[in-house]
Amino acid sequence: MPQQLVVTAIGTDRTGIVSKLARLVTDCNCNITDSRMAIFGGEFTFIMLLSGDPAAISRIEHLLPGLGLELDLTTMTKRTRAHQPKPVAAHYVLEYTGQDRVGTLGAITGLLASHQIYIGSLQSQTRAETDGKQSEMHTLMTLELPAGEQPEKINAAIMALLAEMNLTGSFTAQT
Repeated sequence: MPQQLVVTAIGTDRTGIVSKLARLVTDCNCNITDSRMAIFGGEFTFIMLLSGDPAAISRIEHLLPGLGLELDLTTMTKRTRAHQPKPVAAHYVLEYTGQDRVGTLGAITGLLASHQIYIGSLQSQTRAETDGKQSEMHTLMTLELPAGEQPEKINAAIMALLAEMNLTGSFTAQT
């Protein structure tokens, strides 16, 4: 029975890192079933969900630290199981922009958590100040509303919070 392993790697960005990590996965007879890569500052970050038989998963757990040292990466692994989706009443997309301030993401996610709304994905980016203008941030989230939550009430609460924080945004059903 296939097992799953989450692998995280972070280190100084340079060409060839993904290739070497992917080669190790292949050499260990594992499969990359999901992955995300991003650059934060000068740091490369890569997260993979691997699947393989128990021997393959053990082998990658054993060999990854050595490759991490060779590539000057901090690596971490954690065994996991297949994701069990929860019953969801509706999928929505929340997108907002505005002046970057400390605490914005915490306030928004706090509101979502108070309504038991699951965040399926989140991307947030701040554009640095230019020509004396303040830094502007842009955030995009996919959300899963549980059964019983009324989208109209959630929309009203989110729009009120965005207005209070002087942000513009939208809360739309995902198709």
